[in-house]
Amino acid sequence: MIRRASLVLVGALMGATAMSVIYSAGVPAEAAGASTYKELSVFGDVFERVRAQYVTPPAEDKLIENAINGMLSSLDPHSSYMNAKDAADMQTQTKGEFGGLGIEVTMEDELVKVITPIDDTPAAKAGVLAGDYISEIDGQSVRGLKLEDAVEKMRGPVNTPIKLTLIRKGADKPIELTIVRDVVAVQAVKSRVEDDVGYLRVISFTEKTYPDLEKAIEKIKKTVPADKLKGYVLDLRLNPGGLLDQAIQVSDALLQRGEVVSTRGRNADETRRFNAGPGDLTDGKPVIVLINGGSASASEIVAGALQDLRRATVLGTRSFGKGSVQTIIPLGENGALRLTTALYYTPSGRSIQGTGITPDIKVEEPLPDDLKGKMVTEGESSLRGHIKGKSETDEGSGSVAYVPPDPKDDVQLNYALDLLRGKKTDPSFPPNPDKAVSAK
Repeated sequence: MIRRASLVLVGALMGATAMSVIYSAGVPAEAAGASTYKELSVFGDVFERVRAQYVTPPAEDKLIENAINGMLSSLDPHSSYMNAKDAADMQTQTKGEFGGLGIEVTMEDELVKVITPIDDTPAAKAGVLAGDYISEIDGQSVRGLKLEDAVEKMRGPVNTPIKLTLIRKGADKPIELTIVRDVVAVQAVKSRVEDDVGYLRVISFTEKTYPDLEKAIEKIKKTVPADKLKGYVLDLRLNPGGLLDQAIQVSDALLQRGEVVSTRGRNADETRRFNAGPGDLTDGKPVIVLINGGSASASEIVAGALQDLRRATVLGTRSFGKGSVQTIIPLGENGALRLTTALYYTPSGRSIQGTGITPDIKVEEPLPDDLKGKMVTEGESSLRGHIKGKSETDEGSGSVAYVPPDPKDDVQLNYALDLLRGKKTDPSFPPNPDKAVSAK
């Protein structure tokens, strides 16, 4: 069974690939039929028998919580129940600062699978890689644990050590790492100047993302005169996603007009459209967006919008393909329900659920010899129980999720820089805004 969380993990944050989040009080549905209530009475009967006759007295709250999670996990990999503590943790995480190790994880085949370590966190510095499987935490097997329980074990006081046992594809034996927990304040956007090009790396979509992006662009403009600045590279590789409103704001920051994204739910009247307003922070400079198999959800919204509206050229490899929207429904003191309620669509009407964003210019990032065969290459379409995408094919979504630590070795980045400087040419760059794709 594959269980995937959503948001960005730190210490093993409670959520894997990036979740587009909307808070809702919930919408009533039609009353259930008589047969449904009959089945619910069976559930009540089973609960009472377990509570009264099981060999040891069970924790009743855990029985109910596990039953709820069993129901939700049968829907798709992203729907789940959060108890009060988990719900509070999620709200903290979306602010972009929390404690732990600094990894985004999911559950696969009863092991904790690392989706990606977050930059400059204890896990990344210790050598944890995307695609690693955590088999033991402080000597205890993770088999039989829920994802939330494994996450909880990886959390702890700052400056305390934790030992992880990793299974890495291609390695002869398990790898043991001792990592010291720390407070992780995740920088949402990192930037630098590459001579005459502004480089913007959006790491995740938290409440800090748009303000950080705005400051980063302003800093670049002050460093490089407008007549010398060739353009910008917007790096969304290894970006697991995050908050929907931040994806919309980041897209809007580079657009003057047009639809950014729409979300379409169960009923036609639930369709919501989000549009960009006037004001391009980059003053119309050329933009190249980098994506790979680690680009998911909110990062795919941005890449898809800029691609469809011909504002930017997308370069790299196929993205993860998470095109679903999770609504957070508060349950008072009982926590919250994270429920998939819609799919999002790019301006042209594309659903990338299970397919991902296909780059305008495909550029593979070569893997060093010691990592060949060890990196994550699967996307949303590989998750058991995922929602079948409207245009999903056997090809599926996802690609290798790897970015070289040294920019000099970064083939995708250097290809983008050469395009911006005119050292390379391609029909897709610069994009023609007159050929922007209309929504369907």
